[in-house]
Amino acid sequence: MLEKLAKQTAIYGISTIVVRFLNYLLTPYYTRIFEQGEYGIVTDIYALIPFALVVLSMGMESSFFRFTTRAEEQGGDIRESKRQVFASTWGMTSLNAIIFFALVCLFGSPISKAMGEAYVAHPEYVPIVAAIVMIDVWSIIPFAKLREQGRALRFVALKSLSVLLNVSLAIGFGVAGLYATHFGVGWVFVANLIASIVTLVALLPTTDKIKPRINWTLMRQIFLYSLPLFLGGIAGTATEFIDRQMIKFLTPGSEAQAMAELGIYGAIVKIAVVMTLFTQMYRLAAEPFFLAGFKKEEFKEANAASMKYFVMASMVIFLGIVLFRDAFALIVGSNFREGIDILPIVLASNVLAGVWFNLSFWYKREEKTKYAAYITLLGLVVTVVLSFILVPKMGYRGAAWVRLIAEAAMVVWSYILCKRHYPIPYDVKRIGEYFAVAAVAYAISEYILTWGDGIHLAGNILLFLGAIYYAVWREKIDVKALLRSVMGKFLAQRR
Repeated sequence: MLEKLAKQTAIYGISTIVVRFLNYLLTPYYTRIFEQGEYGIVTDIYALIPFALVVLSMGMESSFFRFTTRAEEQGGDIRESKRQVFASTWGMTSLNAIIFFALVCLFGSPISKAMGEAYVAHPEYVPIVAAIVMIDVWSIIPFAKLREQGRALRFVALKSLSVLLNVSLAIGFGVAGLYATHFGVGWVFVANLIASIVTLVALLPTTDKIKPRINWTLMRQIFLYSLPLFLGGIAGTATEFIDRQMIKFLTPGSEAQAMAELGIYGAIVKIAVVMTLFTQMYRLAAEPFFLAGFKKEEFKEANAASMKYFVMASMVIFLGIVLFRDAFALIVGSNFREGIDILPIVLASNVLAGVWFNLSFWYKREEKTKYAAYITLLGLVVTVVLSFILVPKMGYRGAAWVRLIAEAAMVVWSYILCKRHYPIPYDVKRIGEYFAVAAVAYAISEYILTWGDGIHLAGNILLFLGAIYYAVWREKIDVKALLRSVMGKFLAQRR
């Protein structure tokens, strides 16, 4: 059972990692052609977009997975039931997106003023970004349908189309000198909008000619399930993006200085590309996998095992980046490297976010999604309170620490609720070992291996290889057999 999850994760990973990495090539490009404050605008917008997507999707993606599974469990005309779930969830999200775009266009001027001086100078940025959000919301449920059907390669191909087109246009606009015009970074958003439109057009044939049409009787049931996820998603995504807003509004000095700090912070966050890709690969495979119709004990066993292996892999990736962070710092322009010291904090936050994601499956499966709201609200409160304390004193470094503390608080509270209401036999001791190995290796590199660059590099290589060997030995992993199995599945999918 767990082998299926590993294979699905690998399919998404092998197919997407190269193309998704292309998207991150924009980070070294942008941080070399834009000033810190200009890149701060890009960071600001791309922190706000995910929040808008969560609000407008209303938890419908997870609801789609759960209600298609429920249709299989109930029997009858399963195909028609699934079509109704798809049409209703797609119709609801599409309606939300249209209303959102209309409101933004209607109130564009006050929205620009609320966002800051940079947007008052360029109010045209706001409706363009709203259009990106609208198109991307229209695409959410059709993409979820591909995942539900296990069509990983089609999913990846369409996502890749979006990324490749966006990257090509963004670089092409730069070569044409458009970023030097008055419209400036607005061309970044134009490239994104064109890519989103083309991707949606390419995605429509996968919908089986189903029209977005809301069945309000079904939608009432879906709302009961998705409302807590919706509220939790708002709080959770707010926790993810509010650190940028706190830097923007709480950093002492002028708004230009604040946007420069925001630009540095956003660039360093982007360096964590490998961890971000791994977590995304895992999420794409794990969500439909764990929301399928497993027996209770099978679910608990699979979730416990997946948590352990997720932490193990995350710790290896964490060490691979922090031990060689001087090399990873070259990803961004020299003006942005002053913030490289927060990279370990950002990576640790990403690991904890993945742990929290693993801890969320039990209440989604049991349709007790109210716990999502409780947990993410805690994270939001911690983020807001600590931001007012740390950001004015420490700037973006304070924001990094706040994010780590908030993620840790959500993990602890999630684990307590899980243990109390739906005990899962997580191997806490083994998971703790992997965290300890990573912490010790990092501490040795940082505080002991300080006798010159050559010795430091050699020591870091040994520490990294030692951590990998320890994980493989501890879990008795047959690496050759695992690779053969993954590649066999991947090649079979291509055929």
